[in-house]
Amino acid sequence: NGIIAQHAQEPRLTVNAQMNEGVISAKIGLAGWPAVAEEAIIARDILLTDHVQSRLHICHVTTAGGVELVRWAKQRGIQVTAEVTPHHLLLTDDLVENYDPIYKVNPPLRTEKDVMALRQGLAEGVIDIVATDHAPHSAEHKDCEWQSAAFGMVGLETALSVVIKTMIETKLMTWAELSDRMSIRPAQIAGYKNQGQKIVEGSAANLILVDPNSHWTVDRHNLKSKSKNTPFDKMELPGVISEVIYNGNLVVQNGKQTSLGLGHND
Repeated sequence: NGIIAQHAQEPRLTVNAQMNEGVISAKIGLAGWPAVAEEAIIARDILLTDHVQSRLHICHVTTAGGVELVRWAKQRGIQVTAEVTPHHLLLTDDLVENYDPIYKVNPPLRTEKDVMALRQGLAEGVIDIVATDHAPHSAEHKDCEWQSAAFGMVGLETALSVVIKTMIETKLMTWAELSDRMSIRPAQIAGYKNQGQKIVEGSAANLILVDPNSHWTVDRHNLKSKSKNTPFDKMELPGVISEVIYNGNLVVQNGKQTSLGLGHND
């Protein structure tokens, strides 16, 4: 029942690559990261998975072509699952035009066409889950020129709200489907039998209570993460988490960490 999780990147096609290869990269003079560098590895590993009859999980799919490759594999019964990040569901490569390293991430932000394909793939279940690819970095690794900056962004604290914005408010998914993509399926794929389960009396509770009608404005200085490299700073997002119960313990109450929830910052 083992599973191979693959970061799909052909290194020979991404030497010194800095952002998505396309109109914006050509305009601002940054080395491009072609979609085919991701898609070639996805295609290769799908075929290998079918050949040896194993299981493959594709991390952070970012291209429309990648979605179609996963769809092709699933239609043929190949044991492939895939994920998408919240930032790839919302942000596009035109944000890189101002050279702000907060938008420098691996895999890179793609085009609007790719974003729409990722949303549709997640809605249809072609993409199985949402994963944050949470990548904390210190200020000195982000507050610098683009070429020297680290790849990556934090995403844990904004993940649910971004998915609500991109998938629920757009009516692409229901709340039940959101729960499936962010709780049930991740637990199934990873083999975590105590997570992603139905609410059953007598079981240890793992619950999040969210007000879907409330909004909040992201302030990077108020993030619980020690790292502040969020691309959503000053953005208003839907969905305010009021309570979090983990393993039967109330770790967040009225939006604030309790004594039981302290000490878990990254």
